Order: sequence, then C-alpha cells, then structure tokens
Amino acid sequence: MVKIGDLEIFITSFVVAFSGAIMPGPMLTATIAESSKRGIKAGPLIVLGHGILEIILILALAIGMASILTQGAVIRTIALVGGAFLVFLGFTMCRDALQERVDAADIFGGKRESRGFHPVLSGIFVSLSNPYWTIWWATVGLSYITLSLKKGGGGLASFFFGHILADLLWFTFIAAVVAGGSRFFSQKIYSYLISVCGLLLIGLGVYFIISGLRGF
Repeated sequence: MVKIGDLEIFITSFVVAFSGAIMPGPMLTATIAESSKRGIKAGPLIVLGHGILEIILILALAIGMASILTQGAVIRTIALVGGAFLVFLGFTMCRDALQERVDAADIFGGKRESRGFHPVLSGIFVSLSNPYWTIWWATVGLSYITLSLKKGGGGLASFFFGHILADLLWFTFIAAVVAGGSRFFSQKIYSYLISVCGLLLIGLGVYFIISGLRGF
C-alpha cells in the first residue's frame, strides 16, 4: 500500500482546489466586482472570508456533521436562501451601475469606493450562498478530510493550506488583472463590467432558487 504523507496531501489538495477555483462561479464574479472598486486587496480579503468559513466547515465535518449537511432539506434551504442573497447582491450591483452611483474616475484614480459589503464578508456570504460549495465539502471535501485525519493534525493542516493557497493565488491574480487594467476603464466600460457581474450573480441566484424548489 502506498503511504500518503503531508506533502502529498498538500499538493493534491492544491491541484483539486485550483481546478475548482478557475471555474466560473460566485467567487469569481464577486472578486471581479470588488477588485474593480477596491483594488488588488479585494482578492486576498475575499479569500480570507472564504477561508474562515471553510475552517469552520472543515472542523464541523471532522467531528461528524456530514450527515446533516447532505440532507435534502438542508441543501434546499441553502439553495433558496443563498439564491435570494445572490439575486439581491446582483440587483444592487446593477442598480449602482445604471444609476452611476460609483465614479470610475475616482475609483480608478486611486480613490477606491468602499460602500457595500466588506470583501471579507462578501467572501463568507458568497460561499454560503452557493449550495454546490456545501455539496462539494460534504462529498469530495469530506473524503479528503478523512484521508488527512489519518495523518493527524498535520495532515488536516496540509489539506487546508493546500486548498486555501490555490484560492488565494487564483483570486489574487484575478484581482490584480482587474485592478491593473482599471486605469484604462472609462465610466461606460466600468458600469458595463459591474452590470455584467451583477447579471451573472442574478442568474446564478435564480438557478439556485429553482434548483432548491425542484430538489437537487
């Protein structure tokens, strides 16, 4: 039997998490929207909120809460409540863009707009609002936790840091690209970007709500 060490757990956790991070979803949309308003720091801050929530969930799964999180009623509730939150967040983004409540000249000139949710809170709420995030952790994530716990606390730490590092690198990169290119954005382009992100969140929210009503 091949023995799995902490390094192997770290590397495989990183690869699996990175493959998931690069797929479009609420986290990506939120990172683009926040970094266009707050700069590159929005990426790490969103991941910080995301990571805080994941630490709590990892500990919950490690002590045996997987059976609760995989119940149909729990998943449907997460889908409905989370979907409603995404619709609300997307609506406010579209509203602010259409009414030009944020000024691209100020934002991209160095005076970053800071209204709305703090990025750390956005990282928490956007993660919670995605029912597939919970499903992933109750299935794939739980399998990794079970494997990691065989190596004790060090194995579990290796799993978490490999996982969160993938998110940190990818979403910081996305924030850097958006913030770095923002100097070339006109008010019209900026409003368009925020509107598109808002519509994507609304679309995801509606999809989650429909999925929750129909059952996964």
